[in-house]
Amino acid sequence: MRNFFLIPIYCFLILQVSTAVYAQEKKLNPVDGQLKEDLYQKYKKEVQRFSKKDFDALFFEFFEKQNDKQILTKEEFYTYSIKIAIYSEKLGLLYKDQKAEAERTKQEWFDRNYQDYLNSKKTTR
Repeated sequence: MRNFFLIPIYCFLILQVSTAVYAQEKKLNPVDGQLKEDLYQKYKKEVQRFSKKDFDALFFEFFEKQNDKQILTKEEFYTYSIKIAIYSEKLGLLYKDQKAEAERTKQEWFDRNYQDYLNSKKTTR
């Protein structure tokens, strides 16, 4: 009978611990994190309405500009990378069997760093 009363207590404790662990605020990369978050909020609805054709145009435009001699500004670079991340997120919502891959791709694009981009431009010059 004693074990019968302990089970709800253990369940309650496990629930409280797991809630505290999973409720931790998602920490952004401190480098340009606020700019990325602002761009994410700004473009999320727009990009979720993109067709495959719109995304392909965005993707190729980004790589063309990235390969140009002219250097993208920080905001331009992050606008492209965040839009691509949002589209990856959309694909995860559309295709449930590819959700893990889409989430990984989204995170890779979200984690891109402007300083790394600048460093790559210096080495190609």
